[in-house]
Amino acid sequence: MAEIATCLWFDTAAEEAARCYVGLVPGSRLGRIRRPAADAPAVIVEFSLAGVPYVALNGGPQVRHSPAASIVVTLPDQASADALWQAHLAAGSSVVRCGWMTDRWGLSWQIVPAGLHDLLFGPDPEANARAYACLQGQMRIDLAAIAAAAQGT
Repeated sequence: MAEIATCLWFDTAAEEAARCYVGLVPGSRLGRIRRPAADAPAVIVEFSLAGVPYVALNGGPQVRHSPAASIVVTLPDQASADALWQAHLAAGSSVVRCGWMTDRWGLSWQIVPAGLHDLLFGPDPEANARAYACLQGQMRIDLAAIAAAAQGT
């Protein structure tokens, strides 16, 4: 059976980034760290975020992260989403909008409380539009405010 993992390219910070990421996302773990010699920097770092496998590669400066690829973390409730949001800020991430952040290595993340997509893509197009308009004005996703907007209150 094939194994699949998303590879994240770093200049030289693969191990530092992987250690940071597993410390941020609950249910994550660091895996094998591949070095050309015992005292050499890591070239490949295997890790998982909430059970999803990733590989961090120190490949040099020629490739940069882009918002075209990102990590979306959906959490069970607003409190969990807010806790991860704050942890990212403390780890050096910067806020974009609509729940998006960019970490200190340039990787984009979106921190989402469960239920957001139900409010944006429900059966009522007008409620969906109100929810989406509310989301567009937010930095950190506030699910209660989006729900109220969807209901027209």
